[in-house]
Formats: sequence, structure tokens, C-alpha cells
Amino acid sequence: MDPAADLAPGGADAVRTAVRKRLRSTLTDVTPVIGFTLTFALTHRLGVALTLALSVGAGVFLLRLVRREPVRQALFFLGIVCVQGLLAGRTGDAVNFFLPHLVLHTVMVVVTPVLLLLGWPPLGVLVALVTGERTGWRRCAVRRRAFVKGHLVIYAGSLLTLSVQLPLFLSGQAVALGTVDVFGPLVLAVGALLGWRVYLRSVGTHRCDAPVGPSPDLSPPLERTVR
Repeated sequence: MDPAADLAPGGADAVRTAVRKRLRSTLTDVTPVIGFTLTFALTHRLGVALTLALSVGAGVFLLRLVRREPVRQALFFLGIVCVQGLLAGRTGDAVNFFLPHLVLHTVMVVVTPVLLLLGWPPLGVLVALVTGERTGWRRCAVRRRAFVKGHLVIYAGSLLTLSVQLPLFLSGQAVALGTVDVFGPLVLAVGALLGWRVYLRSVGTHRCDAPVGPSPDLSPPLERTVR
């Protein structure tokens, strides 16, 4: 029996397609960081590195529009690149170019345990958004626990990445931090793939009795969520 059968119709295929799409777009997402890191490593001139990074960011923004990707997503990406450039330019410190990514990463690492304890593993939320299932998965205790276990794999990767990034940022090693920042999305994508496999293995042959669909249920008790 298909361990992903409790997803919405075509859900498993939709998740695999979404992960592959995310992997393909990873290179596009990190091009401004690659451009900034390489330029600064070669020239040690912050102005030149920022000019290249902002130019590449604008190019990626236009590319997203040409591909007819969501405008909000394109604007968010461009906004992050502009904030990175502003912070580095105003402070004159190249390491601050990576501060927005570091802040977002830190917030997620802090917030994720709370979400897991409340029974809202981000992996489950993201899969539901991809499949269109919304909150139906939360009616099944087996799937809730499986999503929690799966996201713990992603969380471990996030903790590992952050444990490397923070010392590099505090010591002002911009080039090394940029290198780690480039591989960050790859670590996240690989973690998502492994987390999905953990979810499928944890669900096994279980089939939900309740119909798939939106659910207004409240968060389950902690011991029922993580047991």
C-alpha cells in the first residue's frame, strides 16, 4: 500500500515535483551571493562586490518576471538583496551582507521547536500547501507524528548550518561565510528530501479513516504529537 496514499490526489507526485523544482531554482537563488563572495574574494573591494551582487539580483528579478513566477516572490527576493547591499554598504563591513540570511535562519531555528511542540511541523504545512490538502493531515495522529519526525531531519541540518555560520559571522570571515551561505539552500533541499523519506517510512501502510480536507481542529496535546 502506498505510504503517501493519505495525501490529496496526486499529492506524492506533487511533493516530488516541488522538491525537484526547488533544487533547480537553488542556483538562481544564490547567484547574488556567489557573485558577491567571488568578487570580494578576488578584489577585496566592497563597492565592486556590492555592484555586482545588486546587478545580479536585479537580473534574477527580471528573470523571475519573464518566467511568470509570483510577483511577490520576485519582489521579496529583490528586497532581501537590496537590504543585504544596504547593510554592507552603510557599515563598510562585507560580513553584514549575509546578516539578513543569518537573522532569518536564526528565527526559524528558534521558532521551529515551538511549532513542533504545538503540532504544526513546517514540513507538514509545506506539503499541504503543495498538495492543496490544507490542514486535513492534522486530523491524523500518525501523520502528525510522522511529519514531526521528518522535520527533525530538516531541523538538524539547519542547526548544523547555523552552528557554522555564527562563528564565521562573529569573526568577520566574509568569504567563508559566503561559501557556507551558498550551500545553505542545498542543505535545506537535501534535508527536505530526507525528511520526506522519513515521513513516508514513519507512515508506513497507515491509511487515514477521516476524509482529506481542511480541518479546524486545535493543536493536540504535546504527548500525542511527539510520542
